[in-house]
Amino acid sequence: MTVSIVGIGLLGGSFALAVREKYPKMRFIGVDTSSVNGQLALAKGIVDDVLPLSEAIAQSTLVVMATPVNTIIDLLPTVLDQLPTGATVVDLGSTKETICAIADAHPKRAQFVAAHPMAGTENSGPGAAFRELLPGKNLIICDREKSNPDSLNLVESLFRDIGMKLFYMTPQEHDLHLAYVSHLSHISAFALGLTVLEKEKDEKAIFDMASTGFSSTVRLAKSSPQMWAPIFDQNRVNVSDALAAYIEFLQKFKQIIDEQDITNSLEFMQRANVIRRVLEGIEKR
Repeated sequence: MTVSIVGIGLLGGSFALAVREKYPKMRFIGVDTSSVNGQLALAKGIVDDVLPLSEAIAQSTLVVMATPVNTIIDLLPTVLDQLPTGATVVDLGSTKETICAIADAHPKRAQFVAAHPMAGTENSGPGAAFRELLPGKNLIICDREKSNPDSLNLVESLFRDIGMKLFYMTPQEHDLHLAYVSHLSHISAFALGLTVLEKEKDEKAIFDMASTGFSSTVRLAKSSPQMWAPIFDQNRVNVSDALAAYIEFLQKFKQIIDEQDITNSLEFMQRANVIRRVLEGIEKR
């Protein structure tokens, strides 16, 4: 079996490394616009060959699209056009509604599986890939009823084999939920990073005073803008609604602090503490 990874970055590279450990004889082809990424992926053992997109598709049983979502949208019709009979394409994009709509309009829609591994770090590129990224994490598959049984089974089997837990949603449900549990947290980190950099000009002071709490909160601000700007654009309606709700709570908290209202400050934070129970429940699943 031959698998092509289009976009040899954190997700695509980590997927290849995890599957390769399970199936050492599987062949992996890398496709990337960066020759540096291609060479690094070869050196790291992520892929066996690096080829142009058309050559890779022609040899593939499975094509994994792991580029930023705007590139997935641009390339998906071409990949489906060239996809051999019996082959499958799966995308790993962090938005789903637009990607699925494009796939729905293609005559080879049944050979496509829409997936999103709920895993990542603030780092990017093949150098950031590691085989432990995906095992134990959740995989969301959208519109599974639109994929033919063979394609769906192939994708489900590979992700289950590397230890992922599978969940199913509509593209609309996916994008709505992700706006709150993923996209909003990244925007918050970017905004916090900018706030501190703008107001605290002394970078040495930031380094000296920053605690582990600050580092963990702002960590996502190190994420790739090239990846996240298209995500925010593709999911802009849901992200805007999430931001509006978040800003409303920030304004309420500011008012409480301005008014020195200790009672409501305590109540505000105690309500937020309920998230502890939610997170502990997730960790036990």
